[in-house]
Amino acid sequence: MIKFFRRIRQRLLTENKFYKYLLYAFGEIVLVVIGILIALQINNWNEEQKNKAIEQQLLISLLQEFETNLTILTKTIETNTAIIEGSLEIGKFTGPSLPIISEKEMSQNMVDAFK
Repeated sequence: MIKFFRRIRQRLLTENKFYKYLLYAFGEIVLVVIGILIALQINNWNEEQKNKAIEQQLLISLLQEFETNLTILTKTIETNTAIIEGSLEIGKFTGPSLPIISEKEMSQNMVDAFK
């Protein structure tokens, strides 16, 4: 293909057809520019696809992290609720009138309050 274009160029120069040679040169430059633009467009598209794949991985990772954090937070809330309830039960044993409670119930209240 390159030999073909070289022959055309040499023939135009030897036949003193400078105007046609300029048109040929301009056409060759346009073809090169079009080729470069196509290559850049393909490269941009490829980079965009890579960025979308990375974005999807990050979104999946964030979703998993949010789900893990939600589970941990739910367990922490449950634990804190049990501690508060145990503390309130122990608080009932202070004051002027003390209720009668078994040692087992008292131990359970202490465990619940100080988890």
